Amino acid sequence: MRKKQFKAESKKLLDMMVNSIYTNREIFLRELISNASDALDKLYFRSLTDNTVLLSREEYEIRLIPDKQNRTLTVTDNGCGMTAEEMEENLGTIARSGSLDFKSENKDENVEIIGQFGVGFYSAFMVSSTVTVRSRKFGADCAFCWESEGAEGYTLTECEKDGFGTEIVLQLKEDTEQDKYSEFLDEYTLRHLVKKYSDYIRYPIRMQVSERVKKEDSDEYEEQLVDRTLNSMVPLWRKNKNEIEDGEYNAFYKDKFFDFTDPLRVIHTKTEGQATYDALLFIPARAPFDYYSKNYEKGLALYSNGVMITEKCADLLPDCFSFVKGLVDSADLSLNISREMLQQDHQLKLIAKTVEKKIKNELEKMLSGDREKYEEFWKTFGIQIKFGIYADYGMKKDELKDLVLFTSSNEKKQVTLKEYRERMGEEQKSIYYACGESVGLIEALPQLETVTGKGFEVLYLTDAVDEFALMTMQEYDGKKFVNICGDGLDVDTGEAGELVKAKNETEKELLAFLKETLGDSIGSVRFTDKLQKHLVCLTSEGAISVDMQKNLANAPGNDGIKATTVLEINVSHPIADKLVALHGEDKDLLAKYARILLGEARLIGGLTPEDPAAFAADLTSLMV
Repeated sequence: MRKKQFKAESKKLLDMMVNSIYTNREIFLRELISNASDALDKLYFRSLTDNTVLLSREEYEIRLIPDKQNRTLTVTDNGCGMTAEEMEENLGTIARSGSLDFKSENKDENVEIIGQFGVGFYSAFMVSSTVTVRSRKFGADCAFCWESEGAEGYTLTECEKDGFGTEIVLQLKEDTEQDKYSEFLDEYTLRHLVKKYSDYIRYPIRMQVSERVKKEDSDEYEEQLVDRTLNSMVPLWRKNKNEIEDGEYNAFYKDKFFDFTDPLRVIHTKTEGQATYDALLFIPARAPFDYYSKNYEKGLALYSNGVMITEKCADLLPDCFSFVKGLVDSADLSLNISREMLQQDHQLKLIAKTVEKKIKNELEKMLSGDREKYEEFWKTFGIQIKFGIYADYGMKKDELKDLVLFTSSNEKKQVTLKEYRERMGEEQKSIYYACGESVGLIEALPQLETVTGKGFEVLYLTDAVDEFALMTMQEYDGKKFVNICGDGLDVDTGEAGELVKAKNETEKELLAFLKETLGDSIGSVRFTDKLQKHLVCLTSEGAISVDMQKNLANAPGNDGIKATTVLEINVSHPIADKLVALHGEDKDLLAKYARILLGEARLIGGLTPEDPAAFAADLTSLMV
């Protein structure tokens, strides 16, 4: 026996792989199990043409053997095994992969091999002070032992081993205050790691576990070691969906994604071609408790041939569909040497693009085929769709616009933009909307009675993002969006009409006095003939509406962006004549009226008076 050095190449390289490439030490078990699965695949593949392989498919297995007393964890398989030369090549050369060679030699066959980069095995050194590999090639008479304590090198000697296959013995490092390596000998931890990363390996992963068993001829129980299979083996998403019942989908969803309610919708799809993958996606019935917080992490679980690569791959979901739970399993991804990190390549982008399209199509189907369920979904996640329209300068507005619902003045029901557009008469030039914190506040707007009085439908925008989303879209099917509280709206033409002009010099002076009294709190004061019963209303000039101002005021980084507001006074209201009279009789009382009118207009518009105490004092003085 003599000590050998790694062929490629240095302690620095191995240290880098153990300490930098792998960022989560628990994945060592996933890597060793995946390598064992590949060894079983190779022998099974050989059995298809070699009659000397007498194992039936059911006899292939991977076994975990924890030994707390000796602080060792052993992973065994009855796969193809290795010769001394193969151990020298595959274990003595860092980043050399026998699995990759095998796949290359059989590229015309349908062979699913997990480990293709030859680095996963070395993740064992994250938790081990010594790694011992004993292997006997199928059909060989002798076995060999490979042993290493790390980057200084390894030994390779002949040894005894019953039967073919490979066993890897990890001598776990001593526990420290920060790192408890002995947890990897704990039965619960091993069960959890197998379930988390390797549940869908195609071969049984077995281990003796402690269970309470009833004694024969007695009511007493005793602890016994029982052989148990730890993994499910058959991924639900690889089954034919016609053979899967709703209950199986629901149970899978609740178990994997820690929800106690059934999903609202299941999307089970298999795609082949440029992007080949299986996907099992779920639209939840309710939002997670942290969904609208900065702590929420979007993403789909990503598998390669049934082995989990990452729990949440954010790149597979756009933000607008961040509520979707599920997984994608693809054998075609370009994984880098650690299998923890993904190359941001064309294949991943293709999968993400088709996943997004599948989700959108499913939502459209729900909208057209199950409106009640869609409205239930919209109540929970609709705001995220609207944010998706507004985000990234409206990049996804065309894809999402037909998924949006708004409450309508038409029977207070939820409508799509398409439904609104189809109901528009030829005389209606624009799509009207109004903003407010609730439907009740919107219905109190003076301008609403003017628009609905003409028989026009109005969309009620009650979420902060709503108006920003409409402004991002600008129009729908050739019809522009128009805020009924905007400047100078003429519902007869759908455009800005002529303003009501002061009839004489007295009225001009009156409006100028009112503006001077109110100062910078208002952009201008004018008469209007658009109001019916109401005395005043607040409108805005320019791109920033009153509601936008309210929402921007709560946004970080707001530099004092304000709407240019206009106080409009109903020219037909008796108070209008009262104001003209006061202008010639009592300027102090007129100033008080001006402040009260502005306060009233702000209250009707969902705002508070700028100085509530002064507003109350003015009202009180009029009552005396």
